[in-house]
Amino acid sequence: MEERKYRILLCEDDQNLGMVLKNYLELNDYIVTLERDGRLGLAAFQREKFDICLLDVMMPNMDGFALAEEIRDVDPDIPLFFLSAKTMKDDIIQGYKLGADDYITKPFDSEVLLLKIKAILKRNEETVRESENVEFDLGHYHFNPKLRELISEGSTVTLSPKESELLKMLAEYKNDLLTREKALKKIWGSDTYFNGRSMDVYIAKLRKYLREDPNIEIVNIHGNGFRLVAP
Repeated sequence: MEERKYRILLCEDDQNLGMVLKNYLELNDYIVTLERDGRLGLAAFQREKFDICLLDVMMPNMDGFALAEEIRDVDPDIPLFFLSAKTMKDDIIQGYKLGADDYITKPFDSEVLLLKIKAILKRNEETVRESENVEFDLGHYHFNPKLRELISEGSTVTLSPKESELLKMLAEYKNDLLTREKALKKIWGSDTYFNGRSMDVYIAKLRKYLREDPNIEIVNIHGNGFRLVAP
């Protein structure tokens, strides 16, 4: 089976360095989208799906730190590296506070960067694989997110991908608050009014699937989100 190619968002305003890095990473079998400033980088991130982001810190229109905040707001888990000529301790600390996986100071060795990218993507894939294999017991029900199956006393309901993702998030936050914003950004991509209405429809469907067990309830926490109450 052919190995899938990872997609990299590279934001770098130095045209020469950007092209050299893009070509080098593409030679090593990555698909690279290169943008020259933060605003274009954000538009690309909202438009496409990436596996890792490499962000220059000093860019026009929106710097790397501001772009990282926007990216983290949508996807708190995507690996993120800063590439920067700024070597001040405060800048490096700010980078890590924004959730960077690495802060690489210029000039750097492309081969070292490549090895770091490979290591973080491998670690991330293992984490995803582990989380995909997690199953949940919810009262009378057994839920297998990988197969999207909700099983109860011999009967099995196959959930749609969005139903399964939403129930998985609720199960991960069982008896705790899952905020609307977090669920909408992770599953729908943004917390717009229309996506919110769509999520309410999915919540109603999940309540219907779970109604046979009176001890299970998806409670609406007004203005905040939902709580899956289950023994």
